Amino acid sequence: MAGGIRHNVSDDELQENHEINVTPFIDVMLVLLIIFMVAAPLATVDINVDLPASTATPATRPEQPLYLTLKEDKSIAVGNETISRETLGSFLDQRTQGDKETRVFLRADRAVDYGALMDLMNGLRDTGYLKIALVGLESVSPRPAPTGEGVQ
Repeated sequence: MAGGIRHNVSDDELQENHEINVTPFIDVMLVLLIIFMVAAPLATVDINVDLPASTATPATRPEQPLYLTLKEDKSIAVGNETISRETLGSFLDQRTQGDKETRVFLRADRAVDYGALMDLMNGLRDTGYLKIALVGLESVSPRPAPTGEGVQ
């Protein structure tokens, strides 16, 4: 018996039982287990997608990356030189010695609209440069909260 009472024949008083009754503890743990077993499948996304496997190794970083920048006024710069859209293909061919496999790192100002960026990417594709990498800033910390008037 789990919670037995010990009776001393010589005494009329009952002795205290110093054993821990673990039955309620086990009951609570089993209820929690059932709750988690029911709730765990509900917390997962159940969309069947057949994802392809990749065995690609990370690309090596070039020693002299080719940066193409789309400025706020929609002018184009390769490195530090500003060029026109008409001379983009020939300038890139000259800079890369005609190697169309060169990865072009594309940067754009935050104020540039999406359509202008897509036009530049289409221009790169038309000239034969298909390896385009978009460059952005890594955020180190979240933006500071705006300060309101009267808040101290």
